[in-house]
Amino acid sequence: MSYVGPDFDPPRPRRSRRLLTVAVAALVPGALAGWLLWLALDDDSDGGAAARQTPGAASSAPGDNAGSPAGSASATDDDRRPSPSDSTSSAPAATPLKGKVVVIDPGHNPGNFRHTAEINRKVDIGTNSKECDTTGTATNSGYAEAQFTLDVSRRLRTILQKQGATVKFTQDDDRSWGPCVDERAEIGNRAHADAAISIHADGSGAGNRGFHVILPGPVHEGAADTRPIVAPSRELGERVAGGFARETGTGASNYIGDGTGLDVRTDLGGLNLSTVPKVFIECGNMRDSEDAALLTSGAWRQRAARGISEGIVSFLRE
Repeated sequence: MSYVGPDFDPPRPRRSRRLLTVAVAALVPGALAGWLLWLALDDDSDGGAAARQTPGAASSAPGDNAGSPAGSASATDDDRRPSPSDSTSSAPAATPLKGKVVVIDPGHNPGNFRHTAEINRKVDIGTNSKECDTTGTATNSGYAEAQFTLDVSRRLRTILQKQGATVKFTQDDDRSWGPCVDERAEIGNRAHADAAISIHADGSGAGNRGFHVILPGPVHEGAADTRPIVAPSRELGERVAGGFARETGTGASNYIGDGTGLDVRTDLGGLNLSTVPKVFIECGNMRDSEDAALLTSGAWRQRAARGISEGIVSFLRE
């Protein structure tokens, strides 16, 4: 490829030095005037705000660092874009249960079996007298109901506290036995609980499977008056049953409640003596091998806690 340009014109005959000097002298004033005119017009077009480059200086593409001083870097879009944490790190956590009080009653006590005389003492439950407490049941392999109820209750407490609730326990394996059923009810009453729940697992015969939620029936006798809490307790129980079924995939009891997963009783001191909305949940049958396989699974117990919490949150947000 050939190139023809100013530096490669064919040689011309030499002219005298005098003529060349005169020509250059004539051209310089015109070139200078043209250059000054260009600067004036350029200043008018951009307000003179942009920095000038001298003719022939290399310019950088947008976002390039070419021509930048050593050690400097021009910002890119990624440099200017806020990180995902900018908008989320300071966002407050959702606390739908802020200001709400929930009392959790882990059924029985791991130490009850060592205190048979104490737990067999009768207490008044309004409709009659009943034992202070019992040892609870266990799976055929020896996993105790009292261990199960504490584990699910602690998981439930963690979930509810993250939702902003104030959570109180009737016992947290922090006492050698009990408390008695009348004291369990009183703990919820003194706390002015917005909702209370007693966690249990059943001890029925093999083949009996599923969960059920126990609701207080109308009682107005002795120290018991459940009339103000019957309706809200049913609402709480229905929501807990719904959440539990969804999260665990467990069916309603096939031996209590006619498939509804709900059972109304008037012979439980923990319900009869309550003045706040309260229910019991029997999460499954520990004496059935299929239910026992679920109840002894930590992953399933976590789902059980989530299901119960869903019902409580739904109830308290109404």
